[in-house]
Amino acid sequence: MASALLRLKRSLTDGTAFDVLLVSLALIYLLIFTGFPLIYNVVMSFQEVDMFSLATLDRSFVGTDNYETVFDNRLFWLISGNTIYFVVVSILFQFTIGFALALFFQGRFPFATYLRGLFLVGWIMPLLVVGAIWRWILAGDFGVLNHTLMAFGLIDGPVYWLSDPDLALTAVTMANIWLGIPFNMILLSVGLAGIPRELHEAAALDGAGVVRRFWYVTLPLMRPTMAAVISLGVILTMQQFDLFVALTQGGPANASNVAQLWSWQLSFRTFQFAEGAAVASLMLVVVLVVAVIYVRSTRSEVRY
Repeated sequence: MASALLRLKRSLTDGTAFDVLLVSLALIYLLIFTGFPLIYNVVMSFQEVDMFSLATLDRSFVGTDNYETVFDNRLFWLISGNTIYFVVVSILFQFTIGFALALFFQGRFPFATYLRGLFLVGWIMPLLVVGAIWRWILAGDFGVLNHTLMAFGLIDGPVYWLSDPDLALTAVTMANIWLGIPFNMILLSVGLAGIPRELHEAAALDGAGVVRRFWYVTLPLMRPTMAAVISLGVILTMQQFDLFVALTQGGPANASNVAQLWSWQLSFRTFQFAEGAAVASLMLVVVLVVAVIYVRSTRSEVRY
């Protein structure tokens, strides 16, 4: 008893108890607001849920029936393809352009810091505001993009980006690419700043040009950072919801519908709560796989 009191007194005086309190509060918060909803959603995906049983726990267990219903839905493969296209194209251009900008701003020139900061303005804006801006840019009759393209003679008439089934998904993807470039640029800039300049100087003295220094010095040392940025980008892109609501709402005719939006539609438009939970659980599996890759990449970066 005396030793326990002594340990408690020491923890109160050296600040350990306060650290434990903070960690405990954060853990409780995560369990309540993250862990419980995830577990509740996964459990609901194996149950029969309707409007009457939603508020109760009196639900019958149906096994994988909800998942089979989702797989048999005629929209499943269309929406899966849309989701893959949206994620892959977004990450490809966000990362490539972000990396190019990060390399560009590594150079020393006037106002580089301020210009780099300007790129963050779009990223910190509320997503619905970003969606409203892009809806104005992509408008068919009075949109800025159409006006610019017609001014340069690249198109003869207005293009209806948001109402054309062949262009709607690409239009939302363009907006998401623009939104994600600053995020990629900043994270990659941090990785580039961690590469010692002495390595580039030594390679230059050995006769290596810009391309060879980039290929044999920059890229190998940036691999952990690149893996982390891509993994985190995939997770954030798969969570993208607001842009679709603001721009197309999945239309026209589900041409721009993606998994995260479809899960919401199943749950809150057609009240197929169990099927919506099944779609969300399938997405959770993908996100968890990517999250594991992200954690492993960050660990290897720390070891380096």
